[in-house]
Amino acid sequence: MFRILIADDEEITLKHLKLSLEEEGWIVVGVKNGLEAWNKIEDEGYNLLIADIKMPGLDGLGLLTKVKEEYPDIDVLIITGFASIESAVDAMKKGAADYITKPFNLDELRLKVKKIQEKKRLEKENTALKAFLSINKEQPFIARSKMMERVINIISGLKDSDCNVLITGESGVGKGLVARLIHNTGRRCDGIFLALNCATFTEELLASELFGYEKGAFTGAVISKQGLMEIANNGTLFLDEIAEMSSALQAKLLKVIEDREFFRLGGTKPRRVDVRFITATNQNITTLVQNNGFRTDLYYRLNVMDIHIPPLRERKEDIPLLANHFLKKYSARANKRIEGFSREAMNVFMSYSFPGNVRELENIIERAVILEKTSLIRCENLPQSINLFAIETIDPNRVKTIDELNRDYAEKVLELAGHNKSKAAEILGISRTSLWRILSK
Repeated sequence: MFRILIADDEEITLKHLKLSLEEEGWIVVGVKNGLEAWNKIEDEGYNLLIADIKMPGLDGLGLLTKVKEEYPDIDVLIITGFASIESAVDAMKKGAADYITKPFNLDELRLKVKKIQEKKRLEKENTALKAFLSINKEQPFIARSKMMERVINIISGLKDSDCNVLITGESGVGKGLVARLIHNTGRRCDGIFLALNCATFTEELLASELFGYEKGAFTGAVISKQGLMEIANNGTLFLDEIAEMSSALQAKLLKVIEDREFFRLGGTKPRRVDVRFITATNQNITTLVQNNGFRTDLYYRLNVMDIHIPPLRERKEDIPLLANHFLKKYSARANKRIEGFSREAMNVFMSYSFPGNVRELENIIERAVILEKTSLIRCENLPQSINLFAIETIDPNRVKTIDELNRDYAEKVLELAGHNKSKAAEILGISRTSLWRILSK
């Protein structure tokens, strides 16, 4: 919710402002002077401060200066008399978002507040983008296999739930895509989705990214900074490789889940948040829990619903669909007209174990599109390492002889050896003369 604090020593003005802004659905709190306003800001979180420039004790300009020094994320709108327009200009120079003159029109004030609210929303999204924001709701989820159909059914069953979800599976199976799908089809779909890989940060950097920090919390902290917990408020935070998180940070994360509040680094004021957590790991987390490598209490908080994504080698029905999707994607980027795959190339895909899963398949096709000069992806433009996995299928109407099979195999080895006959013969364990005889049959 958008929270507004009004500081004005004129009781009637304060009352009218509060009622008018509350009609828009905003949470509005009113105080009668700058010192009261400062105390409120110290104790509670606000998005916008509306302050009269002339108040007893701590006036509007003094309050603006303190707020911008300690809470730069709070926008300030100054109220001033028409005769004090120079003071309003001074306030803008000191960081005020806008000003309005007395006597003012309430519709104009509401419009200014809405503009500030929209600006804050865009700033929040821009900050989130820099922190690996992904809000692509059109990203396709491609699957045909029975195993992935079960995954999709679980995701569908979560659309009215707000529970935390733990996703497991090998690296490259698409855990991040499943996390986005859960968010985009759930109750928080209009909120922010943030993704963070816990394995890419040191403990100290991960703590500052998650919880933010106050000015002066450590050397180099010249301003206060929001963490991903605050940015993702009312949205979803996806923590990939959660098993890499240190035990100290696990304890802090547990407190956020249980109490819905946390402290910034160097902070003394608790900050309340409402965040849904989706986590993922490629490790056997139950074994880690049993061996005290991961907190049991946190595991059960995160694992309200678990989703296991099977590796690509166990759901080969999905390979042609995924391959064609990636082909269209990278053909369009390369401005090429590549219509599909040769039968041999697809046989290679169906025979290969894909230890890197979907990510490896995508990389292979991106490479093949760059190299391919015809209308079909051919075996010669696939990495040599996966060509080794081609399986010869038996046509019942044309069974090959032993000599033909030997020749085909020798030709494949010769191709892998870069058409170096001496090297191919060495790989096969035969002489160059024997290789020549096999190839000539």
